[in-house]
This record gives sequence, structure tokens and C-alpha cells, in this order.
Amino acid sequence: MKRLTFLLCLLASAAAAQLKPVHLPDSLFPTYYHQRASHFESLPHTPGDILFVGNSITDGAEWGELFKDPRVKNRGISGDVSAGVMNRIEEVAARKPAKVFLLIGTNDLARQVPPDSLLRNIVWIADYLRQQTPATQLYVQSILPVNDVFGKFGGHVQNGARIRQVNEQLHAQAAAHGYTYLDLHTPFSDAAGKLDARYTNDGVHLKGAGYMLWKHLVYAKIYDLQEKPALLPLPQKLQWTTATFPLYQCRTLVVQDAALRQEAERLLQQLAKQGLTMHIKAKPAPGEPYMALALEPVEAARFREEAYTLSVNSARVLLRANTAHGIFNGVQTLAQLLRDGALISGCEITDWPAFGWRGYMVDVGRNYQSMDLLKEQIDVMAKYKLNVFQFHATEDIAWRLQVPGYPQLTAPEHMQRDKGLYYSVEELQELIRYCRERYITLVPEIDMPGHSAAFTRATGHDMQSPEGLTIIKDVLTRFSQTFDVPFIHVGADEVKITNPDFVPQVTKLLHAAGKQTIGWEPGGNLEAATFRQLWMRDVEIKPGLKYIDSRHLYLNHMDPLESVVTIFYRRLGDRVAGDSSLLGASLCVWNDRRVAQEKDVLEMNAVYPAMLAFAERSWRGGGTPDWVATVGEPGSERAEDFKKFEQQLLDHKALYFRHLPFPYAAQGHITWKLFGPYPNKGDLSRVFAPEKKSFKARKPVLEVVGGTVVLRHWWSPLVKGALEQPKENTTWYATTQLWSDTDTTGYFWIGFNDLSRSYNSDSPEAGTWDDRGSAVYLNGQVIAPPRWKRAGQKGNAEIALTDEGYSYRAPTPARLRKGWNTVVVKLPVGSFKGKDWQNPTKWMFTFVPVSAQE
Repeated sequence: MKRLTFLLCLLASAAAAQLKPVHLPDSLFPTYYHQRASHFESLPHTPGDILFVGNSITDGAEWGELFKDPRVKNRGISGDVSAGVMNRIEEVAARKPAKVFLLIGTNDLARQVPPDSLLRNIVWIADYLRQQTPATQLYVQSILPVNDVFGKFGGHVQNGARIRQVNEQLHAQAAAHGYTYLDLHTPFSDAAGKLDARYTNDGVHLKGAGYMLWKHLVYAKIYDLQEKPALLPLPQKLQWTTATFPLYQCRTLVVQDAALRQEAERLLQQLAKQGLTMHIKAKPAPGEPYMALALEPVEAARFREEAYTLSVNSARVLLRANTAHGIFNGVQTLAQLLRDGALISGCEITDWPAFGWRGYMVDVGRNYQSMDLLKEQIDVMAKYKLNVFQFHATEDIAWRLQVPGYPQLTAPEHMQRDKGLYYSVEELQELIRYCRERYITLVPEIDMPGHSAAFTRATGHDMQSPEGLTIIKDVLTRFSQTFDVPFIHVGADEVKITNPDFVPQVTKLLHAAGKQTIGWEPGGNLEAATFRQLWMRDVEIKPGLKYIDSRHLYLNHMDPLESVVTIFYRRLGDRVAGDSSLLGASLCVWNDRRVAQEKDVLEMNAVYPAMLAFAERSWRGGGTPDWVATVGEPGSERAEDFKKFEQQLLDHKALYFRHLPFPYAAQGHITWKLFGPYPNKGDLSRVFAPEKKSFKARKPVLEVVGGTVVLRHWWSPLVKGALEQPKENTTWYATTQLWSDTDTTGYFWIGFNDLSRSYNSDSPEAGTWDDRGSAVYLNGQVIAPPRWKRAGQKGNAEIALTDEGYSYRAPTPARLRKGWNTVVVKLPVGSFKGKDWQNPTKWMFTFVPVSAQE
């Protein structure tokens, strides 16, 4: 023992002078140390490991089970000291783990190792790991407090002051030695600064409750999350407290109102996913922690029927609302608070929506989607409090709704794509029920009289002809009698009205059947009672009419990173909240082009990232007056607001979309310096100073934030890009710098023209990024464009896209050197007029680091 103690001090004194592996005599360590260390050495190397390294306190946890994650592994050895970790850290470093959580030192102090010597050993461990595996994130956790009340471990429990001394220095040394310091001491301490007796039974080691607290404290670091749970959409009023609710101890859900039984069962199912079993009771047992759902008056600025309050303290979780719908909304927020399955952070929430109509539209007329895929999207809608599912099911390409008495409408010979695939009466009724159970209204859209070529093929009559009108009126009558839906969308857009009585007659019929109608605006001659769904900017909102905004909310025309930005900033209906005229908005996915597989609709249109941005804006309200496509200038209030939201979004991607398409990468931290304009006189290959090695960076013309930067939007000036006065026949350059800890291969999303999924745009020619001569350089080396699978393919709606978009092809690899790396993007443009309307000029670029798996 004395020899080891002496060696501990000796190692500490020499630590600063060497970063070679430490190999100590086996005789210095007990049998258990060798058992564990040899076991660790024999285990296979696996990528992405998260290792907890330490002594008996670490050894005592079942880390993989605790986190339900096989990557989280135990590397604790009971009785270990800092010298023991130094002796075995070579094996840890050789694994190149993603993260290491180190907690060591209480045994050193018990053996009278001076605090400064212990500190030097821990710092040596940090420096060695940084040297051997710089990509590994190291978290040095504070030594836990101790407690002498149990009369055990006398050599340990008298070291409270020295523990605090070491922790203070560990905190102070973190930045210099490249680790993150985690303070576990404070949350584990009682009022006297000792290890809280709730978490121990001997004053040093932890009970189950202690490991649950530990999990709660480090969960965000394990998964690169924010400290507090990301609530999305963000509640209208949210106040965090210092309390924590012991979720793992809760066994009772108090529900006294039978009307909340369904919501209670829904919550139990959510808890079961976390491995928690609870039972519904009328009241809790005295002193036990519990959850409760209650119908009680809740005040709200708007939409009281959807409002709720949620209160979390150390004794109970109380969710109150005016209606079961409000309880449902609150349960979605509560589910996000459950993220670690151990404790719930204390908070006080009062919440309500800014808009009553928060819709999402899918076009299944052009590309059929299976029931499973539709339900997946409905489930995501429900989790983020969207409440209208617009089902665009009839098109020129195919009529996909079964109507009793009209089998010819869904006959495969009358479909041009996905032939024979349609929704039976039973399936549509199932979708209506599925939505209703989640407080979502399904709105079927039967587009007429336009977009009706499939109807014409099936019936032999143009819909506006007398015969066609008779048939469609009978179809609508049967449809209304068969399906219990409050709304029917009649379309009425993009068609020459040859029969001015058509739209009034069908809407009058539907109103008489008890259905509220909706039509596109601009569109046909709609009655005043019909809701208008806006799809173009230049439409005046008139008093006395009701509107739903879908302007600049078409995902099929947006780049994935751009969509999140522009939707986050949108002021829906040019209002900060809904009113008697503006009901709300609907996000739309019109994938006109054929897809190779149904999930391509979600991947290529980046549906889920955009849906979450839309959920935030439609629930919270607000936004900016203009339609913008850029994050803004670095440090601006606008850019900082976006960065905060993006952190929420990325947390949700990590937690809830691991197995769903979620094409989004962090961009709020990327700052570009823009230089230009350089007149190119129509010669897009012309070289200017910024792409020459001799270029000395001067003050840029402007700086912008984003992974996608739109210089001039193809719908300019309606949508604003980064340049206030863009000019044709000019070249701009954008530069940024990226840091790398090592010489390595980086992976990037790179693009200059993410093709619309609706236009019949041409694919890039071989050897080019686009038709403008755009280029990108990393450390002076050109990054070659992809080898396009269909280079130069002329646009064709029946030819599915495969790799034309950066988010649905493999990321581009490029070598990074240790330290700073310089990126230069060349952005020439000729005319702002595309060669035709199917090929608009998108003067923009994307460059953002991603993982190899994105």
C-alpha cells in the first residue's frame, strides 16, 4: 500500500514531462484490478463507444442498461486509483472511443495522495487521451462528495475539503487540457455539502437513486443535447425550476375524470416505451410521487380548447386543461420532458396555440403512399401538435379514392402512375379514425374541375361538361354519405373555367350535405362561404372571408436547409397569430415528379425537419414580415434566434428521428465572408482574385450565416436572398474556415442546384456542379463534383431523381488537415432568366459538414 501511494505521488511529479504510456508492475494492483483490466483488453473494438472510466463508483453501474444503449460501456474497477487508470489508459485510447467519462480520485485521497499530485495525474490522463485520440471527447467528472453519518470508510469520508479543492482545480484546468468538466458534486450534495443520504447507504458508494441522478446529469452530454429538454414547439410560457421529479419511482397516474381515460392510456403507452410501468388510480398513496391529469379551468390568450398547464416539482407532475384535446397537447410536451427516463426537470408551463389551423398536406394522387407511411406522418404531426391532415388524392395522373358505385375511377387502366394503387373505403375510414384519435382533422381534397384528367379517362366526360357535372355531383353525394369528414377541399385551381356554374353547384351541394368547403385562391369562382387556401403572394385578404395560408410553404420547391430557415422566419398569413379571417396555415408537399420509392418523398423534400419548423411557427406565432431565405448576419438577433431553434431541432433529430428520414445538419454556426461582385461579362469561367493563392483576405462586402446561402432567390424580389441588389453577369466568392483536430477525411453536403421535385429540370452535365460554372475549393484544392448517375438527363416527370440533391446522395469526402481549413466557393452567374421555366436560375450554394452516415 505504501509503495503504491509513493508511486502515485512520483507519477504525478513526472507527469508533466512525459506523454508515453505508463506500465507499472502487476504486483502493485490487486487481483480484481487484473481481472477487470484483462477482461477489458479481451473485448472487441467497436466504433462509437462511450466509456465510463473510474473506480468502484463507476464499476457499480450497469451503464448499457441504464442508458438502453450498448455503446455505453463500463470501464470501472473497484478500488482503482489515478495510477491504475494511467496504467490502463493506453487500452482505452487504442479503442478511439467517441467519448470518455472519467471519475477518479476518492481512493487516491484516502491513501493520502496530495490534491495537487492527484490533479497532475488526472491532467496527464487528459493530455494522453488528447494526444492519442484527439477526436475523443473527454468529460472529467468531479469527485463525488462523501458523508460520515454512516460510520463507514473512515479514510474516505473525512476528505470533503480536499475533494472540493481537487474539483475546483479540475474545473480551472479544463480549457487548458481540452476536456469538459462536469460538476456532479453540487447536485449530489445535501445542504451541508455532504453526499446526500438519499443516494448512498455507506457515505461513499451509490444506490440505485444515485445512478438515476447521475444518468440525468450526464444524459445531455452522452447524446450531445442541450442541458434542458428541447421542447418543440416551444410553449408560450415556460419557466424552469431547480426541482426534479423522480420518474423512476413513480407508479401512479391519478385520473378522476372518465373523459380522460383515453389520454391516460396514451400516456401510459408513452411511459412504457421508457420501461416505466404505472397504474391509473383515483388518488395517490400518502407521500408517493405521482402524475395527474385533470380537467380544470385553464386561462389562455387564444384557443382555450387546446390550452393546457403543466407543473413539475419533486412530488408530482400535474397536467391540467379545459378539454381532452388540451390534455393531449400537454401529453406531447410531457413526452419530451421524459427524455432520459430517470428524472423530469422541474418546470411551470402554460401553453396554447397561436393559430387554430395547423395543417400538413400530402399529394398521393401523383405518387401513392402506403397506409403505413401515411400513419407515420400522422404520428409525427400529432407529436408536434399539428391538427389538419390535407389528403390530396385525385389528380390528372390518378384518382385514388374509392367511391361506391364508381369502380372505373380507380381502375388501373385509367391511372398513369402506380397503377391499381388506391385507398379503399375502409382504408380512408381508417385514416379518418386514426387522425381523429389524435385530434387531427382529415380533409380530403377532390380536385375539380382542374387536375381531373383521370376522371375524364374513367368516365369519358370532361368534368365541366353537363354529363361530367352530373357524375361528379353524384360522386360527391356518395362520398359525403360514406365518409364522416367536416371539410371537403374542391381544389378549383389551375384550370380555365368553361362552365361558370360548375364550382357554385358543387360547393352548394356539399354545403347542403353539411360539409364545409375549401378551395385554392387564386382559383375558380368560389362562394363566400368557401374557405380560401392561399398559394400565391399577390392575393388580397378580404374582410368577411376565411383564409388558410400556404404561400411559400411548398416543400417541393425548397432546398432542405433553406426550408427550415424560411419556414422558421415566416409570418403566417402576414399575422403574428390567427384571427377571424386568417385561420392558420398548411405546409404542402407536391412531389409532381415520379419517385423511385415512396420514402423518397420524405427524403427529397426534407419533410420532417420542415414540419418541425412549421410546427414551431404555427403554434408559437410571430415571425418576420418579409419572406426570407437566409439566416442573417452573424451575431444579429435574427441569427441568434435561429441558432436557438436549430439546437432544439437537432436535439429532436437525435432523440426521435434516429430511424426516420431527417435530412438536416447544423448550419447556424457557419459564417461566410462574401467578396464581390466581380463583373464576368458573361464568361462564367473567368478567374478573379479570391480563387488565386496570392489573394489577401480583405474586409468582406458582407458576412452571412448558414450551410445553405441563397444569393438571389429564383422568386426574387418576393423572397429575399443575401444580396440586396444582385446583378447579372457577376461572380461572387464565399469563404469560411473549418477546424479539424486531426488530419482526416471530412464529409460534406455540397450543392448548387437542388432540383425542385415539381419542375422537369435537367440534371447537371458530367464534370460540373451546375450550368453556371460554380466551384468549391478546400485548402486550394478543387473538390470535384459527383459522378452523376444520369449526367445531362433532360427533365422528365417520369424519370425519378436519384442523386441530384445533396441530401439524398452520399456526402462528398474531402481531406482535412489538422488545424484550420479554408473553404472558397466560386459563384458565377449569367442571366437571372433560366433557359426555360422548368430550369430556373438558383443562385445559391450549400456547403456543410456532416457525418459519413448522413
